[in-house]
Amino acid sequence: MNQIKQSLLIYLQGLKTPLLRKKLAFTLFILIVFRLIAHIPVPGVDVTRLQQFFSGNQLLSLLDIFSGGTLANFSIVALGLAPYINASIMFQLLGMVVPQLEELSKEGEYGRAKINQYTRLATIPIAIMQSFGMYGILRSQNIIGSLSPVFLVALLSSMVAGTMIMIFFGEMINTYGLGNGTSMIIFAGIISRLPVSIVQTLTLTDLSDSQNKMNLFILLLVSLAVIIGIVLVEEAVLRIPIHYARRAQSTYLPIKVNTAGVMPIIFAVSLATVPSLLSQFLIKVPQPQISAIATFINRYFQPQTYTYIVFYFLMVIVFTFFYTSVVFKPKDIADQLRKSGGFIPGIRPGLATEKRLQYLLTRVIAIGALFLGIIAISPSLVQKMTHISTLSIGGTSILIVVSVVIELTRKIENIVQTQNYEKLSY
Repeated sequence: MNQIKQSLLIYLQGLKTPLLRKKLAFTLFILIVFRLIAHIPVPGVDVTRLQQFFSGNQLLSLLDIFSGGTLANFSIVALGLAPYINASIMFQLLGMVVPQLEELSKEGEYGRAKINQYTRLATIPIAIMQSFGMYGILRSQNIIGSLSPVFLVALLSSMVAGTMIMIFFGEMINTYGLGNGTSMIIFAGIISRLPVSIVQTLTLTDLSDSQNKMNLFILLLVSLAVIIGIVLVEEAVLRIPIHYARRAQSTYLPIKVNTAGVMPIIFAVSLATVPSLLSQFLIKVPQPQISAIATFINRYFQPQTYTYIVFYFLMVIVFTFFYTSVVFKPKDIADQLRKSGGFIPGIRPGLATEKRLQYLLTRVIAIGALFLGIIAISPSLVQKMTHISTLSIGGTSILIVVSVVIELTRKIENIVQTQNYEKLSY
């Protein structure tokens, strides 16, 4: 209780900080502009039929919530940040096998800027392919008619431009706002769609039926348990003791249980939906062999099938290990400790320290990966139990929302503490 009161006092004090007010106002401005742009539709689309199609397709409904409703409206930012995320995954994978990219990543701010520039350039062809894929799916459902080359180029160009605008917004938040830009935009999309999902759940559910009431109660309990679990895991830290012989000082190296944050979930969603999206695009191809394969994939990779659940679960675990290996490198940390005269008690500096850090990191990541995987698939499992489909990605949404809120509170506390320290310095 005292910790909650202390946090509230910090937030109230933070509102008096000009820097924090400026960052908060800028972030809100960007998110408001994003939500306004999200309602600018691409011309030539039957929006009513499009929304009916999305309501009957669980996979597209899942993607629509992640995009903040931009897909169901088929706005110019319908693709959201998905192409950029896919490009980021590609370059992070290439950074592990291409020596030039690996060396570039070690060149500090300059290297990160260059890799980010390459990522933005790679986003354009990926966005074009995804735009054409969405056009093919909608055309196969007679939601959008056959377009002339000029109008098709205009449609693809507007959707690619929308994605680049989202990237620009995300980078502006990173530079001048609060929080991670990518996470904040996805967070804003989820928050904007959650009230709609809740209203749909209450409207479409017959509350006079005691079984439906029990299902809603189970859903509420699971959501509460997920929130508590997320907070506990987000705050869980393994503290590795570090001793500095020269300074006769001891400290610790913190390793978070959930080191990767929400990025593995975002990456996994982007890839886990690819098979089903491709199958829906290819299912009406004239070649019977390709159509048969697409039908098989579409049947077994829908969000509520066990095949999809297992695949999604494995993708979350794989990306948790992968993303952590990118942001936390035991070899670099061991070298830094050796150069600064620090060591883990009972462990020799250098290679032995690196192996010890890798040993501890692997076990901590395993706990975090299992936690993220369970959170990711819990909505599908709960839906199978309760038969409530309007909140099909509740667990994933809650994870992103709670994680972003926790990250924001930490940044606010850091800004307030920094401002207080500067005042005391003077």
